[in-house]
Amino acid sequence: MPVFRIRRVPDDIAHSNAEVVRQVQQILREQFPRLNPDYIEDLPAKLRVNEGRFQYSLNVAQNQRGTVRGFALTSWEPKLRLAYLDFLSVAAKRSGSGVGGALYEHVRGEAQARGAIGLFFECLPDDPALSPQPEIRRLNAARLRFYEQYGARPLDNNAYATPPPPEDEDPPYLVFDDLDSGRLLRRDEARAIVRAILEEKYLHLFEASAVDRVVASFADDPVLVRSPRYVKSPMRKAPLRYTLDRFRRIAMVVNERHEIHHVRERGYVESPVRVRSILADLETLDILSRFPAREHGVEPILAVHDREMLSYFQRACARMKPGRSLYPYVFPIRNSARPPRELAMRAGYYCIDTFTPINTNAYHAARSAVDATLTAAGRLLEGHRIAYALVRPPGHHAEQRAFGGFCYLNNAAIAAQMLGAYGRVAMLDVDYHHGNGQQQIFLQRDDVLTVSIHGHPSFAYPYFSGFAEERGEGPGTGFNLNLPLPEQADGVRHGRALGRALNRVREHDPVFLIVCLGLDTARGDPTGTWSLRTADFAAMGRRIGGLRLPTLVAQEGGYRTRSIGINVRAFLTGLWDGWFGPA
Repeated sequence: MPVFRIRRVPDDIAHSNAEVVRQVQQILREQFPRLNPDYIEDLPAKLRVNEGRFQYSLNVAQNQRGTVRGFALTSWEPKLRLAYLDFLSVAAKRSGSGVGGALYEHVRGEAQARGAIGLFFECLPDDPALSPQPEIRRLNAARLRFYEQYGARPLDNNAYATPPPPEDEDPPYLVFDDLDSGRLLRRDEARAIVRAILEEKYLHLFEASAVDRVVASFADDPVLVRSPRYVKSPMRKAPLRYTLDRFRRIAMVVNERHEIHHVRERGYVESPVRVRSILADLETLDILSRFPAREHGVEPILAVHDREMLSYFQRACARMKPGRSLYPYVFPIRNSARPPRELAMRAGYYCIDTFTPINTNAYHAARSAVDATLTAAGRLLEGHRIAYALVRPPGHHAEQRAFGGFCYLNNAAIAAQMLGAYGRVAMLDVDYHHGNGQQQIFLQRDDVLTVSIHGHPSFAYPYFSGFAEERGEGPGTGFNLNLPLPEQADGVRHGRALGRALNRVREHDPVFLIVCLGLDTARGDPTGTWSLRTADFAAMGRRIGGLRLPTLVAQEGGYRTRSIGINVRAFLTGLWDGWFGPA
């Protein structure tokens, strides 16, 4: 038997996934020649946009070369806890290979993991009165026999098979798989499920009165299921629970090398205890899955940052003695075209302040933060809907050719550049301090929207940017939104600004959202003046998650270690609830 693997394909954004979706579309054309071509062409949109009543999920079986040997397309209606199998098909000349059975077991596991009351699907009839042609009826019976071995049988004593299909096609049964639960299907829930299926799949073909007649025909309580006709003892296989759980979890990637960057001078609040405090509060959060960071090389960084600046940063750090820090104190505002030769003098050529030091480990820690953030971004391409990069040093103050504000490389902007190859990106910065880095980097571009809610630059770092009138330049005009708030702001005032920010994100219609998460907006933070509480962070996460966009959360500021962990936990929990809870 050929070797194959089954995996979920979240969408066609990544190039490899686009090829898989193309192969699935070809199988649909070959195996279902009478299927509406528009349905096949709309498949990528069904996977990308889950704003309708039904949310779609595609699982494929691939061989070692990546060729699709079969697929299962399912849809999920969360309010009814309805899992519906739209299509299960193997490629031409692949019947009997075990692909179909493996895919069906996989779909059963996904349905159980979602908490479905059962798995529903249509199957053509084996009744001579409904399927008069013997050869077609024989094929129909074979399919029903296949599903019956799992305990899935047609719902009985109803008119589901009577809506008029095309004259030369058999009307389908509605089949019910209780997923080995032994659960009886109640009349009211069956009627709601049947109505949802017919309105989603057939309302363009039938009048509403026909739908009403079919729904009313489900009169038994509990609903009758046809007695076994082909299999005496159905298989009882344990469903594969991991399928859905894996992608519903938040993919967390931690910069494991962050502790090498430890500036011990008094007052330097960007310290390793920040990450340790966050991890301590996330230990018991069961919606997280942790992934190791992998190296991505220097090219993604150079796609955003100036090569000379990066070279200086690397060389200056390499020359520093352990335990020593170099702070800029000379700034070349008079002749910026001629940087000093001495590395110590040149620090001010690339730095925007006097408190972001060069030391022996800063470069390595910053590079590791970028790798962790890019790894988290990559999880979105693999199918996770939320990813969290727990990194330090932070990044949102780093511009194309300047660092500062404890930030050396702009982790989130580098990830935005990478994800931008697959579609439009929106960046939402909720740190207390303005996200000047991504504003400057994407100022003249219309493919990356940058939005920042922050303290007004009249009193908050970095002081020189973040004004409301800064809206972008050239092609990027209108694609930068600053929402500066006064020195005193609570959750209510911040929430109003967040509403404006989310409306602008919706207008941009991005494929990905990147949230620059700063917790220095919290009450008591030593670098901020606002008073957001834990409940405010939970509400913020819930509203952002309600956008239901593949979301990368990049850790930025937040320096009150007593509360930073619980606030991160509240935000991520809210984000998850907003994404996966009822619409």
